[in-house]
Amino acid sequence: MKTLVIAEKPSVARDIARVLGCSKKENGALEGNKYIVTWALGHLVTLKDPEDYDKKYKEWNMAVLPMMPEKLQIKVIPQTGKQYHAVTTQLARKDVNEIVIATDAGREGELVARWILDKAHNQKPCKRLWISSVTDKAIREGFANLKDAKEYDNLYRAAVSRAEADWLVGINATRALTCKYNAQLSCGRVQTPTLAMIAQREQEIREFVPKPYYTVTAAAGGVVYTWKDEKSGGTRISDPEKAKQIAEKAKRYPLVLQNVEKKKKQKEAPLFYDLTELQRDASARFGYSAKQTLNLMQSLYETHKVLTYPRTDSRYLTKDIVPTLKERLDAVSIGPYKALAQQAKRSPLNGKLSFVNDAKVSDHHAIIPTEQYVQLSALSNEERRIYDLVVRRFLAVLLPPCVYEETVIQAFIEKECFTAHGKRMVEKGWQEAYEDNRYDEEDEAKEEVREQNLPLLEAGMKIGQPKISLREGKTKPPARFTEGTLLSAMENPVRYMENRDSSLVKTIGEAGGLGTVATRADIIEKLFRSFLLEKKGNEIYLTSKARQLLKLVPADLKKPELTASWEMQLNDIAKGKKRRDVFMKEIRSYTVELIDEIKTEEGTFRHDNLTNKKCPNCGKRLLAVNGKNAKLLVCQDRECGYRETVSRTTNARCPVCHKRMEMIGKGEDATFVCACGHKERMTKFQERRKKEGGGVTKRDVAAYMKKQKKEAEEPVNNAFAAALKGIKL
Repeated sequence: MKTLVIAEKPSVARDIARVLGCSKKENGALEGNKYIVTWALGHLVTLKDPEDYDKKYKEWNMAVLPMMPEKLQIKVIPQTGKQYHAVTTQLARKDVNEIVIATDAGREGELVARWILDKAHNQKPCKRLWISSVTDKAIREGFANLKDAKEYDNLYRAAVSRAEADWLVGINATRALTCKYNAQLSCGRVQTPTLAMIAQREQEIREFVPKPYYTVTAAAGGVVYTWKDEKSGGTRISDPEKAKQIAEKAKRYPLVLQNVEKKKKQKEAPLFYDLTELQRDASARFGYSAKQTLNLMQSLYETHKVLTYPRTDSRYLTKDIVPTLKERLDAVSIGPYKALAQQAKRSPLNGKLSFVNDAKVSDHHAIIPTEQYVQLSALSNEERRIYDLVVRRFLAVLLPPCVYEETVIQAFIEKECFTAHGKRMVEKGWQEAYEDNRYDEEDEAKEEVREQNLPLLEAGMKIGQPKISLREGKTKPPARFTEGTLLSAMENPVRYMENRDSSLVKTIGEAGGLGTVATRADIIEKLFRSFLLEKKGNEIYLTSKARQLLKLVPADLKKPELTASWEMQLNDIAKGKKRRDVFMKEIRSYTVELIDEIKTEEGTFRHDNLTNKKCPNCGKRLLAVNGKNAKLLVCQDRECGYRETVSRTTNARCPVCHKRMEMIGKGEDATFVCACGHKERMTKFQERRKKEGGGVTKRDVAAYMKKQKKEAEEPVNNAFAAALKGIKL
């Protein structure tokens, strides 16, 4: 008899099959002596569409809302139906007596497999493989410690409840808004509060009034001292007259050092990456979108197998990972990381470690390198950047703390207090992992009094006639959201909550904010695709459509409190603390209230982006919209769905100012246009790129590097050796 293993994706299935010795190719499966490995393609089964329950739901009609099927049913997704039938064929085999669920270890991964098994009416016993990486070692250990699938029944119930709740609320509310206002309007428990947060930030920027402030500094003996309020510790003066008086007084008296205090301090490295922190860093450093970073991480996890599972919300490790750290350090001991890895190996990896905490790891530990040796030349430039971020953070955490000596000088000019700060590095420690010392720069940018290199100074010293400067500044408005900062706000939306009740704040903290690490990138992408958001540079702006939608949508759907409450209840279901039927009964009641509110609401929606160009399919006027990376014309009729691309932002750089250019038109008739005024036809652009060597692909570079490596390993006189090879003496 054989065991059938169901993986979530073909790439993971191939890795598992190799470890289990399954090499015989079947239709949608790989077979060995004891195991058969098959795979899903993400979800193969989903909840039925409204029209699958009743034909009256096919037309979007307000009269039939809310749609409340007595029991929500599942169906096979047509696009991937072939693979579903391949899986069920293996399930039905008489020589298969056991199933191993090997989908991603998490709520959504559980749902992928269970829906397939439910749809196929499986009665065979099931086990669960629960692993965080797909290295050979992790797979072997996982199969040696398989769990009974029944232990994860509550996790499955939570996953189904999440899917059904989103169906009932999301589909009904979207149809109600679309029918009432005759426009393509969508809403949901995560995407609508996300829009509301951006709207609140935009309102703060609009209402912001810059206020002037003044600072007084005294330069003496190569040191700049800044005036400080002794009571508040602040260095800014709001009253211009007071600032002038302090500056005038300071010009007449000497500066006396009253106190020179030196302290040795140490600073620990930031914790390991979770997905959100990694997406935030990749956005700030490389301008990558959240979705792009997730895709690159997925590739490094699945294809290259050099990083652990990406969709994690933890920045800690569990105790069982500690014994593997030496192997992981061996795996990254190459190229730019070799010296750092050797240094990290000398650090004590036993006893109490600040980065090990089982209680702070839910499904998956932090993102770290696997025990798999990496071939850097096999990674794309983008993959290499993400890998570099993770490895440097991994090494930084394992290296000793950064030790520095901090000097704080307090001086007086007459009775006015002035201060200066200095920092002298004693041991760089973990900061050696970062060549650009960017963490220091970030910390300094937040401080009013900048760090300086200070000469040897002692209390009681008197410095006559310091150079006094009076400077005026203005307060700055809050910064617009980028994808990185929006992810942070979604993860911790407390400041955007109307109700600051301590239990709700605790709830949203425990629930992990809006959405999950696995869904946030897709939610942001969906908002761009729905033309509710647009980008200008790296900054995110609401569209007119989004601003109008927020006026029309029920207030409850705009609050982060709603999704926090849901996530908390879903976690309770997963832990067996709450019954699934009770939660779903509450959701159905809430859906009825929501639709009644939309039906009775008074409001209007107006397309303010109509063009004079007509749709070639239905003849209605087209709407001009800004996509994430393109300008488009789309039909205003939801059922028509026509769209055409007018122009798109490319990665091609302007030869004048080196900014990314926009491409207008298609094919040979396309023209590249830059904001600086430079224009270039496609043919001219291709000629210029050929001259510059732009025609060289990443594959060409990888092949060249491989050749160079091979030549480096051969003897220096290899041509001479080859000539003598055939001589017989």
